[in-house]
Amino acid sequence: MTVPPPTRRDDTVDILHGVAVADPYRWLEDGDSPEVHEWVAAQNAVTRQALDALPDRGEWHGRLVALMDLPVVQAAALAGSRVVLLERQPGEQQARLVSRDLSGPVVSIQRGGGSAAGAPLDHLDLAVEPVVICDPAGMAGAGTDAAMAIDWFEVSGNGELVAYGTSEGGTEDSVLRVARTADGTELGVAIAHARACSVGWDADGRGFHYTRYPEGDQYHRSVYHHRLGTAPDGSADPLVWAEHPVPDAWPMVAASPGGRWLLVTVGVGWSRTDLHLLDRDSGEWRTLVLGEDVSTEFAFVGDLALVGTTTHAAPRGRVVRIDLTAELPGGPADWPELVPERELVTGAPGVAGHGFYVVASQAGIDRLEYWTLDGDGPQVVPLPGVVSVVGVDTPGHAAPGHALDDGALAVVTGFGEPPAVWRVEPTAATRVHPDLDRTLVPDLAVEHVEYPSLDGTPVGLFVIHRADVAPGPDTPTILNGYGGFAIAESPTWSPLIGAWCAAGGQYAIAQLRGGFEHGEEWHHAGWRGNKQNVFDDFAAAGDWLVAEGRTSRARLAIAGGSNGGLLVGATITQRPDLCAAAWCAVPLLDMVRFPQFLIARLWTHEYGDPDEPEAFAWLHAYSPYHRVVDGTAYPATLLTTAEGDTRVDPCHARKMAARLQEAIAEVAGAGPVLLHQEGRAGHGQGKPVGKRADEYADVLSFLTAHLS
Repeated sequence: MTVPPPTRRDDTVDILHGVAVADPYRWLEDGDSPEVHEWVAAQNAVTRQALDALPDRGEWHGRLVALMDLPVVQAAALAGSRVVLLERQPGEQQARLVSRDLSGPVVSIQRGGGSAAGAPLDHLDLAVEPVVICDPAGMAGAGTDAAMAIDWFEVSGNGELVAYGTSEGGTEDSVLRVARTADGTELGVAIAHARACSVGWDADGRGFHYTRYPEGDQYHRSVYHHRLGTAPDGSADPLVWAEHPVPDAWPMVAASPGGRWLLVTVGVGWSRTDLHLLDRDSGEWRTLVLGEDVSTEFAFVGDLALVGTTTHAAPRGRVVRIDLTAELPGGPADWPELVPERELVTGAPGVAGHGFYVVASQAGIDRLEYWTLDGDGPQVVPLPGVVSVVGVDTPGHAAPGHALDDGALAVVTGFGEPPAVWRVEPTAATRVHPDLDRTLVPDLAVEHVEYPSLDGTPVGLFVIHRADVAPGPDTPTILNGYGGFAIAESPTWSPLIGAWCAAGGQYAIAQLRGGFEHGEEWHHAGWRGNKQNVFDDFAAAGDWLVAEGRTSRARLAIAGGSNGGLLVGATITQRPDLCAAAWCAVPLLDMVRFPQFLIARLWTHEYGDPDEPEAFAWLHAYSPYHRVVDGTAYPATLLTTAEGDTRVDPCHARKMAARLQEAIAEVAGAGPVLLHQEGRAGHGQGKPVGKRADEYADVLSFLTAHLS
């Protein structure tokens, strides 16, 4: 029997909106406290002893490492005569930023500036030895734990330079750097506080607009302009935009190919975007959208127009055009429509040739379409099977009458294939990089079904298993979900899923309300006061799998991370009978105090603000930390978190672990409840292969041990 270390319990009680709210483990919020450090060390020691004793942990670890060692491409960009990739090759702990020269047998591409005669990507060959622009393993501060990572990158229009961000220890607090794509030479730029930075390069490639945070402030993200050759830390950079409608507003920047226009797209919450356009020739700002509860995302068509997707009068999205030469372009209702709303959810466009590509999805399954700038289409690019299109990078659109290639690069993935680069055109698609030994990838059967939720709403469910497995009541099954922030659950490569299914298990992913599988209405059906729908959808998925004879309660585990960790916490407190085991990763669990930690005020638009009486009522009603009941036989639960997490404070997992351990202390056959708080790691972004393999081996051996 696993015995947790003793935990001090306080009698802290707050009166909030007239309600007494107990918080006995508030002292665990202070991550800098020596007492908390000692408590975490004791919890980690008990957890390590329990997990290291599991007989199959080594076997799981070996399977995971073999799958994680497969080459993957995380992002690709056309860059003049080069392709720039964020890729991880076998044996590497982190992805590195590289470029490959295409100027030999392949005609060069100029982003937004056309190409020479011929089709530039017809003979794309990425087997060329790359130029390494940045390898995190060789950077100062990387350390022996490979905790330095590349967070993002953006290539200049002429393809000669690339701006990219690095961070260490999982913090995602990027330092913006600039290097030459031809040889990887650093230009000495080092601008701090560039988390999830957005960059719009000047047309001459000698400067760029970008976003950064004030020092010591996790909000008030603003837009600046940097000119190469000026102060390399950005201290002399002029402020361009800082008109925050709320402190947590999220600006993104895009520059037109010719350099005249700068578009600032400001996210306010998760379903509103304001649009501001700067005419750099005159210095005049135009506000295109302000204060409307619609999402918009645009791409430049040269310096003449914008095409983009909006949810205005179209919850699943429609593509519209804005004429930049018009003095008054009007609002969303006035913009000419190129692609109407339909049953498919329509993504943001990428301009290529005299048309554009959009990713359109049906219940989270993607297809890639090509439309002309006159709205003719779609031509559907023939991609294989059940896939997700992670990103599309296009060469842009030149001046009228200039012959342009209509090809693009797409990063495509699925449950049975790591992300790879495809060369696509309107009528064809070819996988070009990297090579994949398919004998190393399990042969998976992927089924997409629908089941009824508690209120009868049909909900989608991916069911994945090895092709020769016929699921039954004895099949060990992991049920995963997310259900929030307008994020759709789509087919995505996961070494954890691959290892689990290769061993004979079944993996299911529920497409819960709160996501974007069916557009903005589906999102709204699971946010704020409707959040209980998400938990009901998830529990119904587990009930359906059992009722259909595809698994049994004793063989069912649930798993989720971040907002999905909240999902797991709510499910085990509302339906402790649903499953035998649970993995709750980097979770939010105290929904009464969540905005007080790190960047969590960003999420009050999604969940509601507990300072407001109405929102407090629905948050307190499901807050997992406050819904734990003493004497309940909760499932065996593993909570994992990290001290470097700058999104979700690890105090959530600490407090929940303590409360669950208290609740099951006298319950025969309950639990165990284990907590593992990792050092030099964060929310998951940039976690090296070794640490991910260790964590996943812990998870799979723990779940195996508790699924009979």
